[in-house]
Amino acid sequence: MRITFTKMHGLGNDFIVFEAPSAAAIPSPDLLRRLADRRTGIGFDQALVLLGAAPGIDARYRIFNADGSEVEQCGNGARCLVSLLARRLGRSEVRMASPGGQVTGRLRADGLVAIDMGVPNFDPASLPFEAKREADIYPLRVGESELRIGAVSMGNPHAVLQVASVKEAAVDTLGPAVENHPRFPQRVNVGFMEVVAPDHIRLRVYERGVGETRACGTGACAAVAVGRRLGLLGEEVNVDVPGGRMTVQWPGPGARLWLIGPAVKVFEGTVDLAGFQAGA
Repeated sequence: MRITFTKMHGLGNDFIVFEAPSAAAIPSPDLLRRLADRRTGIGFDQALVLLGAAPGIDARYRIFNADGSEVEQCGNGARCLVSLLARRLGRSEVRMASPGGQVTGRLRADGLVAIDMGVPNFDPASLPFEAKREADIYPLRVGESELRIGAVSMGNPHAVLQVASVKEAAVDTLGPAVENHPRFPQRVNVGFMEVVAPDHIRLRVYERGVGETRACGTGACAAVAVGRRLGLLGEEVNVDVPGGRMTVQWPGPGARLWLIGPAVKVFEGTVDLAGFQAGA
């Protein structure tokens, strides 16, 4: 079996996009891991699988991490899909459906993509996260340390830690420790946020099932949502990640949040999946 794919990235968070005629045609987790390998495969952070249209929806899609696990949402991936589909359809607005909910996106005249990421959900059960009640900040015991985190769902789960410097943040050690903490039964994405000014943060994200990436769209949304809830940030915030800059716009509780940033098509290719089967 061969698939034709498009390689894309949003600020260095990279993807392959391909169509599947049905859910049964999606490659297995083991096969996706092999394809994601950057030395012996194609190399990607996530695979975005298009499953066709539905009434009122231009495309349905599913998201798989480099470790083969399926996730609910991906902000950078959604921007890439909007860019790709808008050009295919010959219009600026695209409506899509993911496991994390419906996404409306717009391809702007300047080439950037704006996507409606919905209303941030701070209910611990939405992540899920084990907590007795909803709070702005939660204590989280990791080894001998007690961290202070914000927790929010952007269609997928996020924990956000405020740090003095993202450059000095212990992403490699705290990232996997928080990701796999037993209070997050389905694991969690972990953001390390440095507040520079009310309209500017720096961010590094340790993504569930991937590790640290150069950019995380839902992570940027989550960080701004948590920071704004704490009174640290304004309605429009520039988010600097290792791969570049995104902008998040959020009026506040109950309002929908918008993510704006680039989406780049790198190349198209075809791969024979038979060469990646176990033992091949």
